Amino acid sequence: MTVRTAYEHGTPSWIDLSTTDVAGARVFYTSIFGWTYDVNPTDQGGEYIIARKGEHATAGLSRQRPEQAASGVPPMWNTYVTVTDVAAAVETATDAGGTVMMPPMQVMEAGAMAIVADPTGAVVCLWQPGGHIGAEVVNEHGALCWNEVMTDDVPAAAAFYSKLFGWGTQEMDMGDQGTYTLFVLGEHGVAGGTGLSPAEGAPPHWSTVFAVDDCDATLATTTAAGGTVMAGPFDTPVGRSGVCADPQGAVFQIIQLAN
Repeated sequence: MTVRTAYEHGTPSWIDLSTTDVAGARVFYTSIFGWTYDVNPTDQGGEYIIARKGEHATAGLSRQRPEQAASGVPPMWNTYVTVTDVAAAVETATDAGGTVMMPPMQVMEAGAMAIVADPTGAVVCLWQPGGHIGAEVVNEHGALCWNEVMTDDVPAAAAFYSKLFGWGTQEMDMGDQGTYTLFVLGEHGVAGGTGLSPAEGAPPHWSTVFAVDDCDATLATTTAAGGTVMAGPFDTPVGRSGVCADPQGAVFQIIQLAN
């Protein structure tokens, strides 16, 4: 188990699910990941649910805003990246050609957040931690393992995130999967970028990857729990992977990391 107590500026640190059926999502993710939940009231009058692996926070769940559902926005997993100053990060994002989707706001004592879109249209959340650092456990079954931006213009996205987070890039040969862009912060890979063909029918977006102990077994459990296996299992240089959708349609990836 990898327990985290802090995240450096520019490191993906949290994920949450915006869904049309919180109760159904809770049942599904407990089935495949073994999560338990804490329900927390919000300043806006709704509830924000913290999913846990044991005692450690691993993800969030909340009900999708009605206006999003009405406009056809599907349930989705959101990626948060830690920043030291969310207001300054929003200014940098704007200067770098991004779009502010939600200006900085305080989230009670937990921290402060904002939402921006990169120049290719992929949306990412910015998180300035207060009492909540983000995911307290990573890289174990049912916990956050990786985040990657899927876009039709990886170089444009990379230039934006370099200015916003200080990320460098390295190109990786993924065999049959083609070339993969690794975003690095200092000496460490922190996220990835991969091409998105217009033929796939999805707009640019950030994707969440969960670690699992057994990819094939988790795909079978996903189907049994009412989810959909969209791709896989398939082998990559870093592990055996698959792409799934929960019963409400939110897409996520899983990976059984290679030893």
